[in-house]
Amino acid sequence: MDTEDGNLDPEIVRALEAILLVAIEPVAPALLAQLLEISQTTVETLCDRLATTYESAGHGFQLVKVAGGYRLQSHPDLAPYVERFVLDGQHARVSSAALETLAIIAYKQPLSRTQIAAIRGVDPETVVRTLQARGYITEVSRDDGPGQAVLFGTTPLFLERLGIASLDDLPSISDFIPDASVVETLERSLRVVPEEQ
Repeated sequence: MDTEDGNLDPEIVRALEAILLVAIEPVAPALLAQLLEISQTTVETLCDRLATTYESAGHGFQLVKVAGGYRLQSHPDLAPYVERFVLDGQHARVSSAALETLAIIAYKQPLSRTQIAAIRGVDPETVVRTLQARGYITEVSRDDGPGQAVLFGTTPLFLERLGIASLDDLPSISDFIPDASVVETLERSLRVVPEEQ
């Protein structure tokens, strides 16, 4: 894989950068060597060279060896900008689908994904993952039935964001359901009557 002048094939360098860019955990040099079909010593030398190159070029990221592997991470001196970005991301609006799912879980917990889907009428997988990532819901137990489905419930962060001490402080769900006379009036006013010819 080395070129005649002793430098590494640019394709290997690009492949290494691509792998490290998508890796969530540090990638072990042995695995990188296997993937790139080069020796582990060459991987370590290449990573050292790239780390030095990134540092001297003043990039906002660095290549570091941590926990027995290599990873790309933001440069420590840019932490204030990264923190601002992360904190702003936490204040992002919650979609209406996420709010609906969160309300269902809050009022009916613990619930499985299947139970949420039955109530909402759509697959809740993405929304559940988003709510978990934001820390509003968590796995609280497992269903005793076949398959032992994961059951979800709300977290203390959910209560904190709502400004309530416990789930008992949630407004009664009946407050959101109109009484029969309102439903009847709405039904009459929305009914389409065909015009006479």
